[in-house]
Amino acid sequence: MDYLHNLFSRDMGGISAIRFFVALSLAISWIGCEKNIHIQVASPAQQLVVEGYIESYQSPVVILTRSFSYFSRLDTGLISSLFVHQARVWVMDEQLHDSVMLQENARDTTGGILFYAYRIPAGSHFVGLPGHAYDLHIQVGGQQYVARTTIPASGIELDSLYYMLVKPTREQPDTDRVVLFGRFYDPPQLGNYARYFTRVNHEPFYPGYHSVADDEVVNGTVFDFQLDRGVNKNQPIDPSTYGTFRLGDTITVKFCDIDKATYDFWRTWEYAFSTNGNPFSVPIQILGNIPGALGYWGGYRVMYKSIYIPR
Repeated sequence: MDYLHNLFSRDMGGISAIRFFVALSLAISWIGCEKNIHIQVASPAQQLVVEGYIESYQSPVVILTRSFSYFSRLDTGLISSLFVHQARVWVMDEQLHDSVMLQENARDTTGGILFYAYRIPAGSHFVGLPGHAYDLHIQVGGQQYVARTTIPASGIELDSLYYMLVKPTREQPDTDRVVLFGRFYDPPQLGNYARYFTRVNHEPFYPGYHSVADDEVVNGTVFDFQLDRGVNKNQPIDPSTYGTFRLGDTITVKFCDIDKATYDFWRTWEYAFSTNGNPFSVPIQILGNIPGALGYWGGYRVMYKSIYIPR
């Protein structure tokens, strides 16, 4: 039916009646000649998936899983089977020439699934430092993977937070919603990248729906920017309250300077997530920084700011 709609939408001034009815007849014949087409989609080979990060003054965390088919049935059994065990994982500080071997440990989740991650052993004091580069090494299944990230020494600075009351509407004359803004300072050097998260009261930190930005437009300036409330991307979003906070909330912003590789990963991942299921979107390749594997190894220079919204 899209073909017929497009045909009728054209300017008919330059098309003869004969050509129009011939085209219409062909379109009707195409609609009437339906045939079931069965496409066999090959299952791709499993790949290693890495989610690794090191924050300023915090120890590294690396989560290893395997990819699975798009058509797989997602359940607790599948999720549990995806974690990669008994890998050799270590991180090296290139400036200090120091390294630490990470150990696999498991933690219970509210869903009854054991969550596995590789962390530093008890008693170790290996933490990320601004301005340092960190190499991640993974050995698993006879394969070795190496990636590097940097915790920026400086970058965009979050100076302060403020809020504004959402304007009342005819449908909602009394509103308790506010929007949050941050004031930022960007250094004169071009090429700074950032990612942010928000926490409301005692909830976990969640990244913004579009959580990353660069300074291409705001380079070297002081600027204000709206910080939408972070979202749990496993839950549906309510468009009527998206991005807003309530009177009485205590809001903490976790603002992070990141390197370009970390920015590129989350920029492409979030675009792919937001266009998932849209047949008119442009396909995009998610840009990881781990050769031979999916995912990323990222460094974060972290700062926190909090604000209370009085009732």
